[in-house]
Amino acid sequence: MQPTTTPTIFSFLNVHKYPPSLLFMCITLGPAFIFLALFETTQNKLTRIISVYGKVPFFYYILHFYILHTLCMILFFALGHAFSEGMQSVSGIPFRFLIPGEGYSIGIVYLIWILIVIVLYPLYKWFSDMKRKHSHWWLSYL
Repeated sequence: MQPTTTPTIFSFLNVHKYPPSLLFMCITLGPAFIFLALFETTQNKLTRIISVYGKVPFFYYILHFYILHTLCMILFFALGHAFSEGMQSVSGIPFRFLIPGEGYSIGIVYLIWILIVIVLYPLYKWFSDMKRKHSHWWLSYL
C-alpha cells in the first residue's frame, strides 16, 4: 500500500520498459489491438489522411529526420552559437548542435514536429500516389 492511489496502482502493475516485461507488453499492445479491432474497417477522411503516412514509412522517416535536424541547426545558430560549438561532442556524440541546459520546452518541440508533419503531407501524398502508379522494384523500400 502506498500513500496515494496512483503510486499504489503503479506498484501493482510494476512494469519495466527496458527490458520490456510481460506486463509492459500487455498494457501497451493490448489496448492497441483492441483499438485496431474496433476501428480497422472505419473509412473516413481522417483514416485516409493517416493511411498516407503508413504507405510511405521510410520516406516519411528519412524526410522528417533530416528536416528536423536541419531546423535544429538553424535554431542553434539563431540562439547565437558558432559553428565550432555545434561541432563539439556532447556525451561522446559528435555534431550535436546542442548546448546542455539549453533548448525549448517539450510543448514547443511537439508543435514544431506536428507542423512539419502537416506541411509535408502533400509531399507524402504525392509519393504515395507515385508508388501506387509505378511498379519500380526500389519503390517498395521507400
